[in-house]
Amino acid sequence: MTGGAPDAPGTVALVGAGPGDAGLLTVRGLRLLEAADVIVADRLGARAVLDQLAAEGVELRAEIVDVGKLPGHHAVPQDAINALLVTLAREGKRVVRLKGGDPYIFGRGGEELAACQAAGVAVGVVPGITSAVSVPAIAGIPLTHRGLATAFTVATGHDQIADLGGGRDHTVVLLMGIGTLANSAITLARGERGGECPAAIVEDGYGPRQRVTIGTLDTIAVQAARRGIRSPAVVVVGDVVTLSPYAPEALRSRKATQL
Repeated sequence: MTGGAPDAPGTVALVGAGPGDAGLLTVRGLRLLEAADVIVADRLGARAVLDQLAAEGVELRAEIVDVGKLPGHHAVPQDAINALLVTLAREGKRVVRLKGGDPYIFGRGGEELAACQAAGVAVGVVPGITSAVSVPAIAGIPLTHRGLATAFTVATGHDQIADLGGGRDHTVVLLMGIGTLANSAITLARGERGGECPAAIVEDGYGPRQRVTIGTLDTIAVQAARRGIRSPAVVVVGDVVTLSPYAPEALRSRKATQL
């Protein structure tokens, strides 16, 4: 736990649930869930992990409070979540804030940590496997690869990506990017990457709707519309996409001739 001597009798642990597969939850995260009085859970990743644990016979005695968020709709405002964590800790509860992916990767974990610290609540963080890395991996896409990419950037579909530097050897990962995919693809294609830069969408990674769509920046938005792709999904842009076994032969062959 971080901070000085706590003013509240309870504790808060910000636990990363990973991409939604209970097998990717850390051992420490599982132990904290088993010891918790209250679990404050996100919808993406976190809820799926809790459901899988229950199906596997793992007994969690904690009360579960769902504060899940949908794209474009926050079921519970962030300030209210912060206040809830503090209130529960002041009641003497052992609280686990179960967050999809990693608490510190577009998860507002830093805000929740700061709120707890400001209120004198003992708070700690257990990292999780971010979907930015794990979801491309399940599609056979490494974010770095010798000869293809030496760096990567993670952004959201709502971020200003026009200033993202680098060419096709600098991988771009977009989270929460389906709603703005067409605009993002056009923006990225205007730079060094160009419209023929490989692009992939991994939809519902580790979930029952998992599927992979691969094309180029010029085609990916149309492909997504035709296939009816929905969130959650991770978008990957760069030459590393050609390493995926889902990549069309024409795309892999074209890259091979360029090496």
